[in-house]
Amino acid sequence: MDSHAIRSSLKAPVQHGGDPKGGEARFGVPKDGWVDLSTGINPVPYPLGDVPSQMMARLPLQADLDALLAAARRAYGVADHAAIIASPGTQALIQSVPTLFAPSDVTVLSPTYGEHAPAWAAAGHAVEAVNSICAQAAHTAPFGVVVHPNNPNGRTQSVEGLLAFAGELHDRGGLLVVDEAFADVMPSLSVTPHAGCDGLVVLRSFGKFFGLAGVRLGFAVTTWDIAERLSEKQGPWAVSGPALWAGTQALNDQDWIEATRQRLKTDALQMDEILQGAGLNVVGGTDLYRLVDSPNAQAVYETLGFAGISVRTFDYQPNWLRFGLPGTDDGWSRLRTALGGL
Repeated sequence: MDSHAIRSSLKAPVQHGGDPKGGEARFGVPKDGWVDLSTGINPVPYPLGDVPSQMMARLPLQADLDALLAAARRAYGVADHAAIIASPGTQALIQSVPTLFAPSDVTVLSPTYGEHAPAWAAAGHAVEAVNSICAQAAHTAPFGVVVHPNNPNGRTQSVEGLLAFAGELHDRGGLLVVDEAFADVMPSLSVTPHAGCDGLVVLRSFGKFFGLAGVRLGFAVTTWDIAERLSEKQGPWAVSGPALWAGTQALNDQDWIEATRQRLKTDALQMDEILQGAGLNVVGGTDLYRLVDSPNAQAVYETLGFAGISVRTFDYQPNWLRFGLPGTDDGWSRLRTALGGL
C-alpha cells in the first residue's frame, strides 16, 4: 500500500476480524455455529473466575493500579528506570501518542495493523507507508511506527536495530513507536525490556495473549516525561476496576504464561500442517496466527465461510488469508474437514 492509498483510505473504517456475524449476510447462519479464526486472539482465555464484587462497586484505587503495574513490570521485564502506564486497551494509546506532538512527518512500516496510520493522520501528521525498516531509516521523517512482530505477516526486527533507529529519530526531534501486541509469544525478541531510553515508546496488549480482549487493557512503556503526558491525556480512573484486577491476576501467573506459550507453539505447528496439507502457502505469522498466500484465496474464503469458519481477508492483498487458532477439538476437526474438501 503506497502513501497515496493510505491517505485516500484514512476516513474509511479500518477492517478488523472478530465479527463472524458480519459473514451471515453472505453465508447464512451455520447450523453448528461459527468457528471464528478471523482474529489473532488466544482462543483459550486465562481462567479468571468471578470478579470480586467490590471491584465492580467502587472506583478503582491507586493500590489496584499499583498492583497491576508491578505485575506488568515483572511479566514484561520492564527496567526500573522506565515508566509504564496502563490504558483501556492499546487502541487508546495508538490514538493518544500522536497527539502529544506537533504535526510532522511519520513513516509506518507497512503493510501492518490498520489503526496506526489513521491515528497519526487524525493528529495532523503526514503519513507515509514504507516497506522496510531500511527505507524508514533513510527517510527524513522524525517519527516512525513499527509493529513487532508484525500483524499480519509476523515480520520481526532485531532489538539492536530498533534501539538504534529510536536513537536516530530522537536526534531528529521525534521518536519510534513499537507496537508489541503479539510479543508475548516471542519474549526473547521483545524490545520492551530496553524501553525507557529517549526516543522510544513500546505498546503492549493484554487481551490478545491472555484471550481476554473484552477486558480492554494495554500498556505503554517509555520515558517518564512521555508517560506523564499520556497519563494526563487519559485522566483519572482510565482503567476499570475489573480490568485492573483481571490484569493483575493473569500477569502474575507465570506458570500459566509459560504453559500457554508452549501450547500456542504446538497449535501453530498443527495449523501449519493443516494449511500446507491443503496446498496453502504459509508465508508468515506468529504462534497466534498464520498468514497464507494463495491465488485461490477467495475460493478458500468462500469454502470456509459456507462451512461456518471465519478467517481474515485483506482488501489491499486479495491473495492473503490469516488464520487464527481454533480453541476446541471440534474447531480443529471442522477446519480439517473444510480444507480437506478444497
